[in-house]
Amino acid sequence: MDFLAPTSWAEALEAKAAHPAAVAIAGGTDVMVELNFDHRRPPALLDLNRVPELRQWSLDEGRVRLGAGVPYVRVIDELGSLLPGLAMAARTVGSPQIRNRGTVGGNLGAASPAGDSHPALLAAFASVEIASVRGTRTVPVAEFFTGVKRSVLEPDELISAVLVTPPRGPQQFSKIGTRNAMVIAVSAFGFALHPDRRVVGVGIGSAAPTPRPAPEAAAFLAGELEAAGLWDSRGPLPVALAAEFGRRVRDAAAPIDDVRGSAAYRSHALSVMARRTATWAWDAYRDENRSAA
Repeated sequence: MDFLAPTSWAEALEAKAAHPAAVAIAGGTDVMVELNFDHRRPPALLDLNRVPELRQWSLDEGRVRLGAGVPYVRVIDELGSLLPGLAMAARTVGSPQIRNRGTVGGNLGAASPAGDSHPALLAAFASVEIASVRGTRTVPVAEFFTGVKRSVLEPDELISAVLVTPPRGPQQFSKIGTRNAMVIAVSAFGFALHPDRRVVGVGIGSAAPTPRPAPEAAAFLAGELEAAGLWDSRGPLPVALAAEFGRRVRDAAAPIDDVRGSAAYRSHALSVMARRTATWAWDAYRDENRSAA
């Protein structure tokens, strides 16, 4: 197969336009596994590691623009305070070697239902910046995935960045695996409070054909918090409310049985993770108020 190695973003887009069947490599942590097991044999590889524009992030008017080539280790080290939910997810990715190579952009490009960054991005209402020689467009993460390992990317398009306005409230991430490290998620869940809008963000991973939000469950929790005056009072999160939220998250999933876990286990785990992350985030929200006082 051909190996394409552009050294600028313009060259990368031109190469993708000329070779639309080329598979892009950022960290290569997903693609190389597929090549090694002969699950994929593309006519060309497009190595994006020499493109400096992709390895930068910036903060503009409160919005983070995270270049598609920024590795997980930098998300952890440099963005932990702005995007703690994403940093929590990044800490669960593979080993230190994989976190040094793997990228959020590559994770999105692989479009795996079990991608670790996806639940946190869904909870933060992030968007994906997509580019080609024809121009640039932005797609909400919730609309990016179209099926198992499929996305809205056209053959000549590449992911340039992830756009995230950091949630104004606490964020959480939880992941269940068959062991504590170096594992693909059996199921995962991202949660974020957006108190400025009185909105809750959630993201489900590894429990449906695609990563997905749970808008009905999120709207239910946000509405109950509003009805009880808890956004203002910051009183304790009722145990029954957290449990019902967990059940509604469970009902939003569509898990399957596979070698890593049963559908029943995934459903139960999601309800528990949703209840716990909501409680942890709400407790942190209350602590912020006490600290300010």
